[in-house]
Amino acid sequence: MTILVNIIRLLTTSRSKVIFTMVLVLSFSSSVHSQEVLWEKLNSKADTLIKQKRYPDALSVTEEALKVAEDTFGPDHPKVAISLNNIAELHIINGSYDEIEPLYKRALNISEKSLGPDHPDVAICLNNLAELFYNQGKYKEAEPLYIRALKILEQTLGPDHPEVAITLKSMKALYKKIDKTENQSNYLIE
Repeated sequence: MTILVNIIRLLTTSRSKVIFTMVLVLSFSSSVHSQEVLWEKLNSKADTLIKQKRYPDALSVTEEALKVAEDTFGPDHPKVAISLNNIAELHIINGSYDEIEPLYKRALNISEKSLGPDHPDVAICLNNLAELFYNQGKYKEAEPLYIRALKILEQTLGPDHPEVAITLKSMKALYKKIDKTENQSNYLIE
């Protein structure tokens, strides 16, 4: 009985509390790190499967990566947004267009909340959603997304960055499609 009492006394000292807390933090940190490594491995495996044109397998692996990201980091973490974008891209490849818009919108919402409204990753999400709308013929919905993405990219990455050029090219195609020559002079490259 005295051994048990001594152990309890030892655990109630402030030094023991600090040591116990450190052990808990380190074990949690190690667990999160191992889950992050797993998430990265799953994404790498999905990339390999895509290169092999094994799209259904890649979709399964990417969905598994999403579950790992949600369970490890929470539903509003940037890694969740990345996984959602990856799943949407695979649905595009597979021609499953009905499921894409909610994935892109959720990824955009997560990126805005977690990274802020002017982060380059937000611009990429905006471009993805704009491209979807463009391909669906929803030009009026695509335009403000491209404009906002361009503004973010120019401010954060500079006007000469390749992502800016990609967005400008997409906007040029959009304006050509809807023949908005009055807007072309401000945003388009030749």
